Amino acid sequence: MQMYKFVNYKMKEKEVIKQIVNWLSNYQKKSGTDGFVIGISGGIDSALTSILTAKTGLPTLCIEMPIHQNNAQEERGKQHINWLKDRFQNVESVGINLTNVFHSFTKELPDSHIEENQLSLVNVRARFRMTSLYYYAQLNNYLVVGTGNKVEDFGIGFFTKYGDGGVDISPIADLMKTEVYTLCKYLEVNQEILIAPPTDGLWGDEKTDEEQIGASYPELEWAMCFNGDVNSLTNREREVLDIYTIMNKKNQHKMIPIPVCKISNLLK
Repeated sequence: MQMYKFVNYKMKEKEVIKQIVNWLSNYQKKSGTDGFVIGISGGIDSALTSILTAKTGLPTLCIEMPIHQNNAQEERGKQHINWLKDRFQNVESVGINLTNVFHSFTKELPDSHIEENQLSLVNVRARFRMTSLYYYAQLNNYLVVGTGNKVEDFGIGFFTKYGDGGVDISPIADLMKTEVYTLCKYLEVNQEILIAPPTDGLWGDEKTDEEQIGASYPELEWAMCFNGDVNSLTNREREVLDIYTIMNKKNQHKMIPIPVCKISNLLK
């Protein structure tokens, strides 16, 4: 599918990196905090975000939080943290295994074994991780840094509400997934991370993002930008556009501010 190669080859990598790093530094100064905390998954998004955060020169705490994690994912995360520490003196790391915490929680749920309830438990994993990040953030007066990209955060809402979506700042949320790869290649991120299929690492059978969604990120980016004639599309293009449209509509509650019931001035 040649048309789905959506990489922005005109991207000025150096300038984009500089802008994000400056934005992070300026936000930290205005917030009155002392640094950043970020979860490391072994994936491409957290790899890029952690590098950009480290480049500020401010204290950056990287946290691994496995819950029944695939060994390859865990190893990629460890290798990336070591890669960061070799290059940035301001980077520290902590590992916290949440598997037993997750087990203790599910034992208290009478229906945790039911297949239809597994998505709820997947989201619980993400929320345990968010809680852990904020524990360390409050201990150190740090900001929790989000790792979501544009198509996930504002296209299809492919994140857990108050899980990986529970953050203080989102430095790469205006970058498409393919642009994340472009910057990671420029920054010479470990090859193992560059070639690994994107996954949220929350499912026991290691489902990739594409398997969960039904479309690749380049396809979703195409759909996100599509404004042409629907009648001219191929069957696969229609299928991808339907996937994008359905997910975008279904997940609007994640992507818009929390609704507030405004009381009429006549009543108060």
